[in-house]
Amino acid sequence: MGTYDWVAEALLSPEGSTFTAFDIETTGLDPKIHRIVEIGAVKFDRRGVIGRFSTLINPGLPMNPEASAVNGITDEQLADKPPVERVLPDFLRFVGSSILVAHNANFDCSFINATLKTCYSDGGLLWQAPFPTLPNKIVDTLSFAKEAFPGRPNYKLQNLAAFLDLDSKNAHRAEDDARLCMELLLQCVRHTQEK
Repeated sequence: MGTYDWVAEALLSPEGSTFTAFDIETTGLDPKIHRIVEIGAVKFDRRGVIGRFSTLINPGLPMNPEASAVNGITDEQLADKPPVERVLPDFLRFVGSSILVAHNANFDCSFINATLKTCYSDGGLLWQAPFPTLPNKIVDTLSFAKEAFPGRPNYKLQNLAAFLDLDSKNAHRAEDDARLCMELLLQCVRHTQEK
């Protein structure tokens, strides 16, 4: 019995749970000093995709050149975009009580939680978060892939996409990486069910 058997049960049972695969792009790697610049998400259940969420975010500080080189997002693209305080409530409404899915979930969740904490404790911002951290159940496809496909030389999302022949032409953009994450989860479930 695997660690992620509950995921297959939640996805495949007749009453089936709803999942939201999501990804963020950021100005850097440290949630204490860097900011979210893009959120992408795909909500789905056992029948297929239910909805999509995608937005760029003005971080209020310049893009780190190294981050921009990875995701292709520039200061010019972000200049007229809304700040995170206006975007995050919409994302949270989109997610609702669904099970979250992310590749290397600690990274994405640490940025979301740091942003929630900042917005929640500020009080003077445009909204008050109903909670200081994400309350949702979370599936990390990085860990799930290690269980489903042991012995791979690398578990980066794009490498797993190539291994599983998934379309990754727009890698390192949030909505496409969220879609890849959803497809990876489905592949992991299929593979572990076949064992």
